[in-house]
Order: sequence, then C-alpha cells, then structure tokens
Amino acid sequence: MLSEKVEQMMEWSSRRSVVRMNGDKFRRFVKAPPRNYSVIVMFTALQPQRQCSVCRQANEEYQVLANSWRYSSAFSNKLFFTVVDYDEGADVFQQLNMNSAPTFMHFPAKGKPKRADTFDLQRIGFASEQLAKWIADRTDVQIRVFRPPNYSGTIALALLVSLVGGLLYLRRNNLEFIYNKTGWAMAALCVVFAMTSGQMWNHIRGPPYAHKNPQNGQVSYIHGSSQAQFVAESHIILLLNAAITMGMVLLNEAATSKGDVGKRRIICLVGLGLVVFFFSFLLSIFRSKYHGYPYSFLIK
Repeated sequence: MLSEKVEQMMEWSSRRSVVRMNGDKFRRFVKAPPRNYSVIVMFTALQPQRQCSVCRQANEEYQVLANSWRYSSAFSNKLFFTVVDYDEGADVFQQLNMNSAPTFMHFPAKGKPKRADTFDLQRIGFASEQLAKWIADRTDVQIRVFRPPNYSGTIALALLVSLVGGLLYLRRNNLEFIYNKTGWAMAALCVVFAMTSGQMWNHIRGPPYAHKNPQNGQVSYIHGSSQAQFVAESHIILLLNAAITMGMVLLNEAATSKGDVGKRRIICLVGLGLVVFFFSFLLSIFRSKYHGYPYSFLIK
C-alpha cells in the first residue's frame, strides 16, 4: 500500500509540480498512514468568486518553489507539494478548523503536524525563498529557488532613464529646475506619503479596495484589524497625512514670514485647525484598528 501511494504521488508530480487534491485524496495520501514522505500543502481559495488576490500571489510563489524542487537534481520521493482549494475540499478546511487562506502546512512523514509545521505567513510573508527556508527547517530538504527571467523591470528602468535623459537633453540650456528646492521637497513628500500610507504593503499583499458585507450591503473602507488594510484605507491615510503636513507648513509659514500680522494670524489658525482636526481623525482610525488603545482627541 505504501509503495502504491508513493508511486501514485510520483506519477502526479511528474505531470504537475503541485498536486491538486480534494478531500478524499487529502485523507488518503496526506493524513492516512503509512507514509514515508513529507507533504507541503497550500490551503487556498483561487476561484474568482472568492476574490482572494493574496491567494493568487501566494500561489505564484508556491508554483515557483515547487518547480524549483521538481526540476532540481535533488528531486526525490521524500517531499511532495500539494494544494487544497476551498471549493474542492471544503470538508478538509472544516476538519482542520481552518477559516483563512492562504495557509501553508507541513505534514511530516511520521507523526502529526506540530505548531511549527504551520508557516507563519503573517510575519514572514510568502516569498519562495522564505518558504524554502521553512521547508529546510522542517524536512532537512534544501531547495534552491530558480525564478524564470523577468525583464519587465529592466525595460521599465531603461524607458525611465531614456525619458529623463531626453528631457534633460531638450532643456540642456536651462537646467535651473534641477536646483528647485520646492520641487524636490514635493517629490520627497509624495514618496513619504506613499510609504507611510501602506502602498508597498498593498503592492505585496494585493488587498481588496474595500469590503462589502454580503448580509446588509454595508461597505467598509477601514479594516477592523491591525494585521491588514484595504486599498481605500491607504488612500484615506495618505490624505490625512497630507492634510496634517499642510497644516504644519502653514504654521511654519505664519511663524517665519514677515507679512501682514492679520494675514499671518489667519494662516496660523487655518494651519492649527488642519493639524488638530485631521490628527484627531487619524488617531480615531488607529483606535479602531488597535482595539483597547485608550487615548483619543476630539473624535472617538
């Protein structure tokens, strides 16, 4: 029976680097003894109606890792990569009390999975290299990740350099704009606002723009957990940070300029209002995500 299971798993792996499994296959080839091989299982929800963009991104990294193992010289029948989709194995999710996806688990050749056999995706991320390190720790199988060549970044960089070089050439007789401190300050602020609002996190994790409650149709733009966010939430945070910064600029202008006293007083009040109101708004969002945070200001 064991030899038949190993032979069947090898046959499936020869066709696909990642073996798709339903409930019956999972129970027979992953859960049920005897078994002398380790199995890495990705529990996911890839169907379009599930709207799990993170699942699709994690699946791409998982495929890269599985292909690296399948086509390496060290490939053997000691380790197999499988996937259980919720729409094909909902009973498996229920059996394991699993209510989130994607999740990576290691099922060892002997014994039951331990706590460390569940990959800490929230803390580490799902890059192929990180998964490979985790697998090496759990199975002693070393996998060298080989990624297919991607020239899109090189092409984009070449186009950007060409564009900038062309603009500089066209304005070679008037390059004073390069020394414009205000322009460089605005560009730096745009980068800071994008990074502090979580745009890089959106790019990596691919969250939905917002969430619509299927029961009452209510749309949420702020995620209720500190472990995630929506795209709309990052846009809101960006605007709030920009408004607070504008208030600070106005306060500085009112304090350092030498114009009319009445005008400076108005600028000061406007700047103070921007800082106080929008910082209070930002703090209220922070409280809604970090439950139990005791402090608030103006807006609760």
